[in-house]
Amino acid sequence: MTGAAHSLLQGPLRRVALLVALLNLGYFGVEFAVALAIGSVSLFADSVDFLEDTAINLLIVLALGWSAPARARVGMALAAIILVPGLATLWTAWQKFMEPVAPEPLALSLTGLGALAVNLACALLLARVRHHGGSLGKAAFLSARNDALANVAIIAAGLITAFLWQTTWPDLIVGLAIAAINADAAKEVWEAREEGKAG
Repeated sequence: MTGAAHSLLQGPLRRVALLVALLNLGYFGVEFAVALAIGSVSLFADSVDFLEDTAINLLIVLALGWSAPARARVGMALAAIILVPGLATLWTAWQKFMEPVAPEPLALSLTGLGALAVNLACALLLARVRHHGGSLGKAAFLSARNDALANVAIIAAGLITAFLWQTTWPDLIVGLAIAAINADAAKEVWEAREEGKAG
């Protein structure tokens, strides 16, 4: 592939990544504030995901002009970044075990619904460019896709807490599941580094 053709492929990814970074940063503030207000493990984990996605997409904007080996190194760094929310979730979950109070279910579900709308929009934007930029495009798409799946679970946790089981367990279970999803995404991005080195 010529340098001109490579640049043409990278241009759309750079523009989409910048838009996605701004969307994620905006909703991070909303979700983090609600998580603190109602003491939700799942919302806390998901809000950190929004911050993580902001960082990933800003890194993509900066790294697309680099060589393939340099992009592969950034892909490995992104895999490590994806694990950070999982570690934060585990710590928050441990604190919740010590003080098991259920979060307010309506606020939990409504905030999860807003997060789902943002993440679906980001996933749709990134789906069109996920094969651009090697492991960088893949990292951004995987994060948005996984976050949308997590948001569905957060909404369900709120509904279960409201109507079936008024304990902290639905929120805790979803928070820990988000950590597991992040670990799987990190593994996929880590494996994609070989493609980046080759391309």
